[in-house]
Amino acid sequence: MPEKIEFVAIHSGMVTSPKGFFAGAVHAGIKEADEKRLDLGVLFSEADCAVAGVFTASKLKSAPVLVSRDRVTAGSGRAVVVNSGCANACTGDQGIADVKEMARLMSVPLGVPEESVFVASTGVIGVLLPMDKVRDGLARMALVKQGGHDLAHAMMTTDTFPKEYALRVKSHDAEYVVAGVAKGAGMIHPNMGTLLCFLATDASVELSFLKIALKRSVDMSFNMVTVDGDTSPSDTVLLLANGMAGNRAIAAGTVPGRAFQKALDRVCIELARSIAGDGEGAKRLIEVKVEGARSIKDARIGARTIAGSSLVKAAVYGADPNWGRVVAAMGRSGAEMVEQKVDVYLGDVCVMKSGVPQAFDVIAARKALRAKEVGIRLNLNLGRGQATAWGCDLTPRYVTINSAYTT
Repeated sequence: MPEKIEFVAIHSGMVTSPKGFFAGAVHAGIKEADEKRLDLGVLFSEADCAVAGVFTASKLKSAPVLVSRDRVTAGSGRAVVVNSGCANACTGDQGIADVKEMARLMSVPLGVPEESVFVASTGVIGVLLPMDKVRDGLARMALVKQGGHDLAHAMMTTDTFPKEYALRVKSHDAEYVVAGVAKGAGMIHPNMGTLLCFLATDASVELSFLKIALKRSVDMSFNMVTVDGDTSPSDTVLLLANGMAGNRAIAAGTVPGRAFQKALDRVCIELARSIAGDGEGAKRLIEVKVEGARSIKDARIGARTIAGSSLVKAAVYGADPNWGRVVAAMGRSGAEMVEQKVDVYLGDVCVMKSGVPQAFDVIAARKALRAKEVGIRLNLNLGRGQATAWGCDLTPRYVTINSAYTT
């Protein structure tokens, strides 16, 4: 009889919900226009962690990405320092020096090696960090068990709400928590990494499997999100596992391994959906499902192309059931497609069947497009590949936000 494993969402869960994790945040004044806003935070584990990371594939990489990417190769760590308001990207040698100083300044009061502290930054590109303010902020930093919520707020830029999720996993011989915090609303079109996301677990996980699990989860969650087609030089995902749950180390190819992967996938997907739904100026979350593709790769390419199509996004904003834009995006995606086999649905309304346009209820279709969460589904009827991507509608508010981002 297969082992029963429970997955229970934690009410008001945060990245510090797992045992041994603490966090804090302060207003350092990095973003001068916001007099009280939290903009500098720290996540800390009281025990050594196995650490895996995934970073932006952009040729342009911020100073924090360059330093943290180098440090994650050691496979261990204790803390993350994060700021909003300044990306510390395109800042040359001074930017690198500032990252290392941030890590050093926090490592001393924490009593951990400087190399075990990772740094992430988000905000305006091409501006040096105001290090006098950062130094003062880190000197005032206090870490508490319930500090996860403050950390989530400190990471926000144009986000309208914090992104947090925690999941408890229970089996007959183990109980642990997988949790995460993320930020992102604009410049969202990840490639191998995304936004800023910090994941924490008190499970003991073999490092080799931790790396594999994170890559798999990122590929099916964050890498399937698109808001505006732009990839950030700051994209960072870090996963810290401190083993304080006391379970036997989880390995690949085992029942506990499959359970951990499922839990990590769920946390990442919940955070990814939150990011897509909070796209700059957005009113609606778009969820695109592509089924029956020749391969999973084709399904992912097709789903993300549709979710990222400006024409599709604009149609959703106007609740215009112009489904031709959906199949046109699929056709240019590069995925295998045979027009005579394609089925298309807007919500539950079938608008194309086996390549033939259907007479459909326009009022019902418009209602589906006015929902807070808009579902678009295609069945290519070519194979078993399937994937889901998330995006948001394109509104005039997006243009307004990004026409005055620094002014």
